[in-house]
Amino acid sequence: FQVKSENRKAIWNAEEVPEGSEFDDTWDPREQPEYDILFKQHVGTEDVFFGMTGKDPSTACCEDIVIKIKLPETKYSDITLDIQDKVLDLRTPKKKLLLHLPYPVNSKDGRARFLSEEEILEITLRVSRKFDFINFA
Repeated sequence: FQVKSENRKAIWNAEEVPEGSEFDDTWDPREQPEYDILFKQHVGTEDVFFGMTGKDPSTACCEDIVIKIKLPETKYSDITLDIQDKVLDLRTPKKKLLLHLPYPVNSKDGRARFLSEEEILEITLRVSRKFDFINFA
């Protein structure tokens, strides 16, 4: 048995700790808001009519993840949002959401908007995929 750590006094490696575990607080009494995860795909006429690119309606061919979070009685200024490659962390005074994302995303390339009339926060994140025969652009 050999320890592969640079620091021999460390009791675990950084690879052993899952991403987002620093946000997980089991003692926080705030409730989790309702949310929907939608997948968005950019298609053109070559996809719809001719099927030339090989895209299908599955999530494997989607480029974006859209997360809609219902935040009743919340102001835009009360929202704290932190997005990492595999984790979304949302905090408000009354709600808390720690969401492990279904696919890795580009945390630097995303956008969020708060629809105040509907009290919904809509977050759009670009999926980070390896290039393959479907995802080549």
